[in-house]
Amino acid sequence: AEAEAEVTPAVDLTEDQVELYRVDIRVGKILSVQEHEEADSLYIEQIDVGEEEPRTIVSGLRPYMPASSLEGKMCIVLANLKPRNMRGVKSHGMLLCASDKETEGEEKVELLVPKEGTQVGERLCFGEFVSAEALPAPDGPNKIQKKKVWEKLQPDLRTNEEGGGAWKDLPMVSSAGQVGCDTLKNSNIS
Repeated sequence: AEAEAEVTPAVDLTEDQVELYRVDIRVGKILSVQEHEEADSLYIEQIDVGEEEPRTIVSGLRPYMPASSLEGKMCIVLANLKPRNMRGVKSHGMLLCASDKETEGEEKVELLVPKEGTQVGERLCFGEFVSAEALPAPDGPNKIQKKKVWEKLQPDLRTNEEGGGAWKDLPMVSSAGQVGCDTLKNSNIS
């Protein structure tokens, strides 16, 4: 008897890539930033990720950068996390940043940003860029949480020698090229 044909995505993916595409990492644009009244370290951002409404995302970036440096900036958002209450405000996703936590002294944090010309809402790829339609659909937020998908992938997410975002040796790319940050090389991404 013939085995049932599995639904395969339109591109050949390695096992690593299949794992990586369980998360939905998208390009966003920060529309506004306000300080969280209940928490000194938190900002509440409105971020356009190409959906009908902007998302509210709460991030702990306040100690590291002024709100003015975030407003209007393109950014990278982990979009399929379960919404979390952060000191009374529901956060629908996570802003991805590079940080040099391992170094001595003050921690430095920088936004991960797409290359100029990238469209808001675009889904990032690992390796080479293919359109979102050719990729497997990301897992739902419950599955992401239950299977700890992000927790397993995150430790290998880093910036390389040039400050470009990558997972192990697979560059994180948009249609315009590799995403990166200003100055942090060989740093954690979280």
